[in-house]
Amino acid sequence: MPTAHEAETQHTGPEEADQPPSMSSHAAPPAAPSRNPCCLCWCCCCSCSWSEGRRQAWRASGESKLQPLPSCEACTPSPEEVQSWAQSFDKLMHSPAGRSAFRAFLRTEYSEENMLFWLACEELKAEANQHVVDEKARLIYEDYVSILSPKEVSLDSRVREGINKRMQEPSAHTFDDAQLQIYTLMHRDSYPRFLGSPAYRALLLQGGSQASHEA
Repeated sequence: MPTAHEAETQHTGPEEADQPPSMSSHAAPPAAPSRNPCCLCWCCCCSCSWSEGRRQAWRASGESKLQPLPSCEACTPSPEEVQSWAQSFDKLMHSPAGRSAFRAFLRTEYSEENMLFWLACEELKAEANQHVVDEKARLIYEDYVSILSPKEVSLDSRVREGINKRMQEPSAHTFDDAQLQIYTLMHRDSYPRFLGSPAYRALLLQGGSQASHEA
């Protein structure tokens, strides 16, 4: 007959084996890649070398480049250019003046974040310094991909999953799929409304008036 100690040991063993892995919130975070001490901290869930001061500096830098809607001679489109925007969305987006006008329209529809995200991705793809790529990728994630952001863009689960995987080793092309999805969304949803908007009609009339005066 087993002793009391042996019976207790036999009784507790199976119960312990059935216990699920601990999900305590105090569990140690996963080890970070060697290139960056906190690669997985783009969700802002912990404190790390990506300090709040540096995060604010990058955000201020990005906003200084992206926020103003410039009014300069280079951004004053010709009548022909304004008319060309109705030919294709690509022509609109390849025109600095077209992007500026379209972005102003998106602002009235409370969807300016789509253009800001697209522009941020373009800036990221032009960056060659890997350290800068890492930091800009985190800034883009925080501002436009994180579900906690007020400027979150609409992405499907497949694209989000791909971004989360690639954020472990960010590159200049981390957001390519997401950028294409947002570009397609603007093309199919916002672009037709822009072409029918009073703002675009005003630009067409302004161009026609300018052409008549020159004649």
